[in-house]
Amino acid sequence: LIWLAEEKKIRMINKIFLVNSVECFQFIKTMESKAFEVAALGRPLFPGMLYDCRTDSFIPGVTLWDKKSLSEDLDSHPQLLTDLKFSSSDSLSSKSSLLDVSASLKASFLGGLVEVGGSAKYLCDTKSSNQQSRVTMYYSETSRFDQLTMTQLGKITYPQVFDQKTATHVVTAVLYGAQAFMVFDQMSSKDEKKQEIEGRLHVMVRKLPGFSIEGEGSVNMTEDEKKIAENITCIFHGDFHLEQNPTTYTEALNLYKRLPTVLKENPQNAVPLKVWLYPLHLLDIKAAKLEREISTNLVSNTEDIMEELGEVQRTCNDLSRITMVNAFSDLEDRLHSFQDSFSIYKTVLQKALARVLPAIRGGGEEQQSLEDILKIHYSSPFNADKLNQWLHDAKSELHLLNSQTKTLEQIRIEDSDGLNTILLDPDIDAVVCLTFTSLKYEDPYLSTLKEFLTSDMFKELDGNKMLFVASGRKWFNTPDVIKKMRENLSRFRGFSEANKDEKRINFIISAVSDPSNPGSSIYLYENYSSCYYTNEYREWSFMIKKY
Repeated sequence: LIWLAEEKKIRMINKIFLVNSVECFQFIKTMESKAFEVAALGRPLFPGMLYDCRTDSFIPGVTLWDKKSLSEDLDSHPQLLTDLKFSSSDSLSSKSSLLDVSASLKASFLGGLVEVGGSAKYLCDTKSSNQQSRVTMYYSETSRFDQLTMTQLGKITYPQVFDQKTATHVVTAVLYGAQAFMVFDQMSSKDEKKQEIEGRLHVMVRKLPGFSIEGEGSVNMTEDEKKIAENITCIFHGDFHLEQNPTTYTEALNLYKRLPTVLKENPQNAVPLKVWLYPLHLLDIKAAKLEREISTNLVSNTEDIMEELGEVQRTCNDLSRITMVNAFSDLEDRLHSFQDSFSIYKTVLQKALARVLPAIRGGGEEQQSLEDILKIHYSSPFNADKLNQWLHDAKSELHLLNSQTKTLEQIRIEDSDGLNTILLDPDIDAVVCLTFTSLKYEDPYLSTLKEFLTSDMFKELDGNKMLFVASGRKWFNTPDVIKKMRENLSRFRGFSEANKDEKRINFIISAVSDPSNPGSSIYLYENYSSCYYTNEYREWSFMIKKY
């Protein structure tokens, strides 16, 4: 273990050295070339447009040259390239790599500073469930390259723009074309292994370019392949103008065969894919400039946090889909409280990032401001470990309840309103209820989440004022309580089987808070009054047959 720890430490040191070396090389390269490239991400970026690298936003309606100057001396020539890639990863890192998004632009995206469009909406498309398998096919086609010439750079029509200091760069070149992402998803059921589904899905998507379409649109697939394809859904994110986006595997196959001709038939529909930016301060010293960039390490740490929060979101979504959650209002209320606080926190965190990123780049703040935000997150009740611990406990509680009810599939679960309706039914003489008595309780962690959201920690950037969560044994993790619940389940099942032919006796499952009987109890409701089961059978009505 010591050897492994040392090896991991050495790898980390090497990684840091490599990252720093790459950053130095990129810095030198940028200084030498002066211009650098940025992914357009569906934004309307054209030659001559002004761009603010502090916020990664473009300035519409303001330019250095008149329209005539921009159009007359524009250098344009064809650039025909195609690319096809596949990805089984749903991480932002993988998506950014496919779209050639720089670390700086990625930071702006994470902070909500960049609104993406077209094919770049793929960045926002994340899996909603941990049971979801996903493979993406990426198709890219470039058509032409437009650039300004030295004629424009040497003759500024509107020099007063430099005094406004609203932009740091100007777009000097644009690569046009179109990109498409076909995202193939398949959900795994309880009886299927996710790994096997992912394997089959990956094979089917990889096969897609090789399938041929025969007469009347039929596809030369085997019966097994057709069966697999029926369970695959498709989401399309692209820059191509289509009458209808594909939603199935077969529709995606038909579209893929047509993609190479779509842009060729309508070259005017090409969109900016990549742009080159030139610093304005090299044209006029009065212009605003990019003072510093966000370090790659800080961007990577921020990305890791967002990925962890995404994992929490998927787990939360999976829990909310469990029938048991909706059956018991106390469980549902706690999960909704968690979801609400979590959603608000993500917005607060993103706003904090959106505030400090432009300030750091513009020289108004140091990178320490971003480091402080990350430190506050890691020490907050919203860090991934604490969030996942709460979700783990919620799953344990649900697992226990499910183990209690799965053998009672013929018996209804009723909330308090449903129970009252049954008790008022004149055709029913008695109701026997397996009652869960510990579902209603105050959760200190949920209270801590709400308390944190009322603070101004991200504004004050003070990581010392942390909130601590009281810990204690949960009722569903207590061995004595679980043992008692199993005994009650066995008795209840025996009662229900012994009285299954009694039409005027109802057996139900419900939840009623009773701290004096933790876990569960068996209640008998007769004449709208109740008593709970003990080992003394004489306390029960003579109508209930013993098992």
